[in-house]
Amino acid sequence: MVERSPCLLYAPESFIRASADVRATVVNGCGPSGWLNRIVPNHLWGLNIKPACNIHDWMYAEGETEEERALADRVFINNLLRLIDEAGGWRWLQNLRRRQALVYYNACRNYGGPYYWSGKNPLNNEILSIAAGTRKDWAYGAV
Repeated sequence: MVERSPCLLYAPESFIRASADVRATVVNGCGPSGWLNRIVPNHLWGLNIKPACNIHDWMYAEGETEEERALADRVFINNLLRLIDEAGGWRWLQNLRRRQALVYYNACRNYGGPYYWSGKNPLNNEILSIAAGTRKDWAYGAV
């Protein structure tokens, strides 16, 4: 039997250098935190994809721009496809996994924005406080 080396995935250097304890405070596998995390599987037809999801979580936590969000999503689909290719197997199974990987990718692109931006937009918080009238150092009137 030929022993396979582990699949190499793309990841930022900060992820690679982080300890397991530090990673555990940031990543949670596939799906967002909360109850949705319990219904989004960490497997595609028996293939463990949690490492790709963890890297994606890390990149979402570190990112600061829409371009970095798009990069995180591209790295995610790339890593999913690398895991699928590395696993090999029957062609029909690989195709099922690829289709499901696209579902995961599209979910991130279409619905991941609020999770990516959560807690990152202090300007928006300040605008909301101004709109609520809680800021006293701003003058209201015609511009």
